[in-house]
Amino acid sequence: MERGNQTEVGNFLLLGFAEDSDMQLLLYGLFLSVYLVTITGNLLIILTISSDSHLHTPMYFFLSNLSFADICFASTTVPKMLVNIQTQSKMITFAGCLIQIFFFTAFGCLDNLLLTVMAYDRFVAICHPLHYLVIMNPRLCGLLVLGSWCISVMGSLLETLTILRLSFCTNMEIPHFFCDPSEVLKLSCSDTFINNIVMYFMTIVLGVFPLSGILFSYSQIFSSILRVSSARGLHKAFSTCGSHLSVVSLFYGTGLGVYLSSAATPSSRRSLMASVMYSMVTPMLNPFIYSLRNRDMKGSLGRLLLRATSPNEGTIAELS
Repeated sequence: MERGNQTEVGNFLLLGFAEDSDMQLLLYGLFLSVYLVTITGNLLIILTISSDSHLHTPMYFFLSNLSFADICFASTTVPKMLVNIQTQSKMITFAGCLIQIFFFTAFGCLDNLLLTVMAYDRFVAICHPLHYLVIMNPRLCGLLVLGSWCISVMGSLLETLTILRLSFCTNMEIPHFFCDPSEVLKLSCSDTFINNIVMYFMTIVLGVFPLSGILFSYSQIFSSILRVSSARGLHKAFSTCGSHLSVVSLFYGTGLGVYLSSAATPSSRRSLMASVMYSMVTPMLNPFIYSLRNRDMKGSLGRLLLRATSPNEGTIAELS
């Protein structure tokens, strides 16, 4: 069957989680809570940074962009899943699936690139502290973020367009709660050689290279930290990059878990849960990691919440 004829009537079925109605209700409440915490936490990070002039630095500029990317990343898959659970429908149109693949890939790549940019920022701050403000000037910071957006969108567009050339068979069931590109390729009746080449190319350029950059930055950071003699200097250096290192470990750890679980047991429940960790839990935990491990963020967030609850007391606290 030709692709044009298929896409007119072809809809994908997102098999998702349990069929039991009681379990579906429990999952709906759980995932809705996770989504609301993700949106609220990341919005608080953005509002805190924008409202405090002391946080108008390169590190927090990149962090606010990361929080925005996390909001969009979670919003690509979770709302559709919640609607499907509520309406007892598993269907997603071919066009809707393509849109989901595009945005899921774009914001996933953007997360990856922003973490790399933040690693470079920490490298400059610790290894070249005297030249930090000169190197990480506003123009370079803007270009780094703009470049991350452009590369992510172009890479995602390339992967999405290659799916348009495929035709699909009668089996349109995706064993996930969203249109995972690798699972969509498995349903194709066409030759997916070009798609696999594009996917491997994307993995290397937007996955392996950024991870190599992060590892190199931290190898230089740790080498520089080991040369610090004072305990206070060591504590400051570790506290400066501790939050970012935790987020990087969580992001790549869950991503690697998705890959390994898919390779070991394709379409298994374990692979599905790994995808939940990667696409939902990681964006939710990022704000907690940065707010709990960062003294500046905790102080600014406290002042923001104080102003929101008691405007007069917040003004007095700022003056004091």
